[in-house]
Amino acid sequence: MRVLVVEDEQKVANALREGLEGEQYDVEVERSGESAFFRLNTETFDLILLDLNLPGRDGLQVLRTIREKGIKTPVLVLTARDTLQDRVSGLDTGADDYLVKPFAFAELLARIRALVRRGRDSEVPRLGVGDLKMDLITRKVSRGAQPVELTVREFELLEYLLRHQGQVVSRETLARDVWKETSRTTPLDNVIDVHVARLRRKVDHEHATKLIHTVRGVGFMLHEGEP
Repeated sequence: MRVLVVEDEQKVANALREGLEGEQYDVEVERSGESAFFRLNTETFDLILLDLNLPGRDGLQVLRTIREKGIKTPVLVLTARDTLQDRVSGLDTGADDYLVKPFAFAELLARIRALVRRGRDSEVPRLGVGDLKMDLITRKVSRGAQPVELTVREFELLEYLLRHQGQVVSRETLARDVWKETSRTTPLDNVIDVHVARLRRKVDHEHATKLIHTVRGVGFMLHEGEP
């Protein structure tokens, strides 16, 4: 499980990284709202631990912007702001949970597990965007009234893009999460590009509205119409 910790206090950030990595989480740390926002637009995470008092763009601004962009990654706010209005503002802006500093690490882990369970419980057997539909049980895909025949890898790739629709997904992320390659000495960029090109032909060919887009120099995005 990949976690982004957004925390500007170095000691707190280091403690969170050390503790979460000890629980086998894959942890990345950013110490400003701007750097976190860039990271969230170029990579995918399973959970965000977000401080509100950040230099530059504060946590609420980051949260509001990613929700407006359709990024649905669960967000657990970690902050010293403990008034009722602060909590209401955080939750209304799009936070999934709120934990006031100082907190016990055991409680943080419990909150994380609850968010993960909530995300799994809300999973539906179908994904889609526009007239593209994917049934995760029958593993059938269609665009409009026409079936789309995919290989196993193409199905996995499309499923990943659908689960992260509206987000830019890098080749590095696809190599890690779809191809499960984390230790190769040479990148899989060419292999990924070939698979994306084949998938694009099957999904977008003869359709006026394109769904699979290349974001030059960054990666790919699944979005109805031009992103």
